[in-house]
Amino acid sequence: MYFLGVDLAWGVRRPTGVAVLDEDGRLVHVTAAKTDDEIVAAMEPYVDDCLVAIDAPLIVTNPTGNRPAEAALNKDFARFDAGAHPSNTSKPEFSEQPRGARIAARLGLDTNPRSGRRRRAIEVYPHPATVALFRLGRTLKYKNKSGRDIDQLRAELIMLFGLLEGLASADPPLLLDNPSWHALRTAAEKAVRKSELRVVEDQVDAVLSAYIGLFATRAPDRTTTYGDFATGYIVTPTLPDDLRPTPRGRAGARIHDTATAV
Repeated sequence: MYFLGVDLAWGVRRPTGVAVLDEDGRLVHVTAAKTDDEIVAAMEPYVDDCLVAIDAPLIVTNPTGNRPAEAALNKDFARFDAGAHPSNTSKPEFSEQPRGARIAARLGLDTNPRSGRRRRAIEVYPHPATVALFRLGRTLKYKNKSGRDIDQLRAELIMLFGLLEGLASADPPLLLDNPSWHALRTAAEKAVRKSELRVVEDQVDAVLSAYIGLFATRAPDRTTTYGDFATGYIVTPTLPDDLRPTPRGRAGARIHDTATAV
């Protein structure tokens, strides 16, 4: 069985990350693609028996505001800066079939989170997953937003590399001793433009998404599904009961007890 992660861009101008783990959690493939055809082609060799974890809405039925899944997730994770943006059918990207659902349909993937079929897909969201997995007081700021310079983005992304590599001894493990992963790390360390970091970031998020799929399968008792198949859902590692957000302004204090991280 393979666990695929897809960090899906909203359109074909920006890259989509695609990553594949085997059933032992070992990274076997990671790449970037743009068009739907390219994304499907990258995934096809691995989907005979698979769980595909897609970082993008798969089911959107509400005409305005948040989906119920987003509202429920935000109650837990927004205080960690890991809340979900609202998805609704008034937005052009969701007015018809969402891109993630379209790609899942092309590959014959069942998107019901309770499905036991051999070819299936779920919606995931990396930010709350990092909070839960690594006991972060707030999310890592490796996404390009106003006020963040290249040095901050690079440092935060490299920190994420280290955290993911630390999952080699976790339950379940994530095994990243792969030339493609090492090349991504080198590219991040040497990046001098935000666009260079963006290509790396998409693929790292795809690896993280694939791990969320593996985690949800191997550790269902430590996994939460917000929402449902009818109105949309998000699958993520469960927020630890004792985790509290880091007060704003305390730089370097995001990670709370890494010794006990999953």
